Amino acid sequence: MDISELSTPCLILDESKFKKHCDEMKKKCRDLGVTLRPHLKTGKSHEFSLYQMETPEGPATVSTLLEAENFFEWGVKDIIYAVGLSPNKFQKVLELIKRGCNLKVILDNTETAKKLSEFCKANNTEIKVLIEVDCDGHRSGVKVDSNELIDIANYLKDGAQLTGVLTHAGDSYRCVGEAQCRKAQENERDSIVKAANRLKKAGFNINIISAGSTPTAKFAKNWDGVTEVRCGVYCVGDLVMAGVGVYEPEDIALSLLVEVIGHQKEKGWIITDGGWMALSRDRGTANQKVDWGYGAVCDVDGNILPGLLVKGANQEHGIICSRNDNRLKPEDFPIGTKLRILPNHACAMAAQHDHYNLVKGRNVISN
Repeated sequence: MDISELSTPCLILDESKFKKHCDEMKKKCRDLGVTLRPHLKTGKSHEFSLYQMETPEGPATVSTLLEAENFFEWGVKDIIYAVGLSPNKFQKVLELIKRGCNLKVILDNTETAKKLSEFCKANNTEIKVLIEVDCDGHRSGVKVDSNELIDIANYLKDGAQLTGVLTHAGDSYRCVGEAQCRKAQENERDSIVKAANRLKKAGFNINIISAGSTPTAKFAKNWDGVTEVRCGVYCVGDLVMAGVGVYEPEDIALSLLVEVIGHQKEKGWIITDGGWMALSRDRGTANQKVDWGYGAVCDVDGNILPGLLVKGANQEHGIICSRNDNRLKPEDFPIGTKLRILPNHACAMAAQHDHYNLVKGRNVISN
């Protein structure tokens, strides 16, 4: 099938670009002596994840327990659920562990640590825990130098087993260029290793020292002291990563195929069937040097059309405009023209769809 025969809007995954990104990250992690534990939240599919992971059993990272359950049913056993654990999820975690999943959870406060320990004692079970560490003030996690780091570890008992520490350099998404990303990576590495060493000195066994975001993983030169690297969007890229300097827009492997369904001649707009229900509401490039609106516009072959962007998006309608406000000519984009839109945030776009159309060039090789 030719790509132009697909019903729109639909998700397109470029096989060559995707495999290239995966292969490069696997090699980089091997060269630097760390385990790659890819985040599977972007792909959310078995076929997609198999190429990301080093083995069909993992290791892997997920962002929901539903993802953990699905990937476990597909044979992935070594999983970190990398969102702070809440008490209402304890039972689901226990069920997965009882079924044979080597599931590990994270937390960053004494309250949850205490409740989890009580749960483990009441259920005569063991749950492996990593303490989340805040390396850059981005979001969640306990400060590296705080007394709470040791306090949390002390509260983990009666089956709640401390097995490691984990961090995410979220501020790397605000970096621009290799030098800034590498500085963020060095801080990420040094912070998580320091946290691990503090816990070791206090008498705790720390087996997993987990770090990694896509910008820091891409530009890392040294992960000394770190045991594993987690990254996710590296495998496809997106416009936010292009703004950071991780990829060029031409490297992005994921796109949305849309069709021109109308024109606003007096405004110079092109209207497509790709609204925010297909693109997502993500505006991650709004604060970057180049704002792509709701996405960059490509022809059906994936070649970027300079000066165009999806400036607006309604539920089912995408509005393509010229960046310099020149009116676009309807005759240049006749009704039925197929275009491809590159995502601001690949994870957000992918979450809007129930499957991928895998393409090689213009050929659809799997859908």
